[in-house]
Amino acid sequence: MANLKVPTRYAASLLDLAVEKNLENIISGDIDLIISVMEKNPGLGRALESPVIRPEIKLSVLNEIFRAKVNTETMHFVRFLVKKGRENLLCEIANQYVALRDERAGIVNVSVRTAFDLTEQQKDELRKKIEKILNKKVRFKLRIDSEVVGGFVAQVKDTVYDASVKHQLEILKQQLLKGDRAAL
Repeated sequence: MANLKVPTRYAASLLDLAVEKNLENIISGDIDLIISVMEKNPGLGRALESPVIRPEIKLSVLNEIFRAKVNTETMHFVRFLVKKGRENLLCEIANQYVALRDERAGIVNVSVRTAFDLTEQQKDELRKKIEKILNKKVRFKLRIDSEVVGGFVAQVKDTVYDASVKHQLEILKQQLLKGDRAAL
């Protein structure tokens, strides 16, 4: 995993600026746009990382793409990154900004894999249960996975909550192999 110390410092500074100037929603929207553009255009990221391309050209490209679409404070921040030679970290800084913003708001991203599509009621029940466990608001990323026989597998950062039928059967198998009669 890449060292996130520098991107986290820059992201924290931008978040502090957003809070100080009461522009949290606006700058958050700008950062979401930057992430979206970078994801859809991997060549832009490669260009920003290239030591061959002069900083003035990188700044010109970023100005052309974002100037009319983002707040002036966000654009000042992007220019500052180029001036400091940190434009290659724009994507990591933007992602760290989102992580810090969500952490400050008490929101956690949860990746959930299920065998089939959940109904809205099932999604709400699952969301409430996970929010109760984590004591935070939950943002779901749901995905259907044929490897999950039944139930679900939820991942929060590095923690996995495996409530799948496959996992439960594996636990039962291990208990039976150990001769644990209590499992019966």
